[in-house]
Amino acid sequence: MARLVLDLKKSIEENASDYFEKAKKIKKKLKGAEEALQQSMKKLKDLEAKKEKIVAEEEEKKVPERKQEWYEKFRWFFSSDGFLVMGGRDATSNEIVIKKHTDANDLVLHTDMSGSPFFVIKSEGKKIPKSTIKEAADAVCTFSKTWKLGLQTSDVFYVTPEQVSKKAQSGEYLTKGAFMIYGKTNYMENKVNLAIGLTKDKAVMSGPVEAIKKHCKKYVTLIQGDEKVSSVAKKINYKLGKNLNLDEIIRALPAGNFKLV
Repeated sequence: MARLVLDLKKSIEENASDYFEKAKKIKKKLKGAEEALQQSMKKLKDLEAKKEKIVAEEEEKKVPERKQEWYEKFRWFFSSDGFLVMGGRDATSNEIVIKKHTDANDLVLHTDMSGSPFFVIKSEGKKIPKSTIKEAADAVCTFSKTWKLGLQTSDVFYVTPEQVSKKAQSGEYLTKGAFMIYGKTNYMENKVNLAIGLTKDKAVMSGPVEAIKKHCKKYVTLIQGDEKVSSVAKKINYKLGKNLNLDEIIRALPAGNFKLV
């Protein structure tokens, strides 16, 4: 039960008038409080909407985990003609590429420079065009010691798989990753030629500019320079606009220093 306190010095009408004025003030305060509450609720909803937008944008930036293809263990790219070109990263992977992933109609590329990778163009039963052989030759040159030494070209040749053998000549011994080449070698004009990009399947692919440009919407061209691989990898990640794994970028680059073009 509500209790009213009356001022005995005032008349009933005056007391009633006082309570009426107090009621108006309370009502006004309540209205202000309601308006403030509504404004606060609106701001809260706006903040929630902004939060959802930011979260959605961050999710879009993330590159979802994907199943890697078998050839991604090696150096690889698809030529501008669509042929898979793959090469060794070291002596062990050189051995695997030649022994396990080379078929009769493929082409094998190498250089006269020691410590260079073996590359294979997978024919898949189709005739391999000169443009693909040229791109593969550039890749062999780029991923050999040529890049690190600051040279621009190397003695790159291609042969058929049956010309590549683990059988050494009398009195010689072949170390892991080394093979003998028998018969005629076909030397190709070549140069250091490197770009790196992100394929439609979100794979980091590096190789000759012509090939990367064909298969990647976003790509970065590199030349020999004085910037360390760890630093240039961060710039590549920024240029491609994705939250990529820096180790994956570094693995896709040759040994040496770089400069973004």
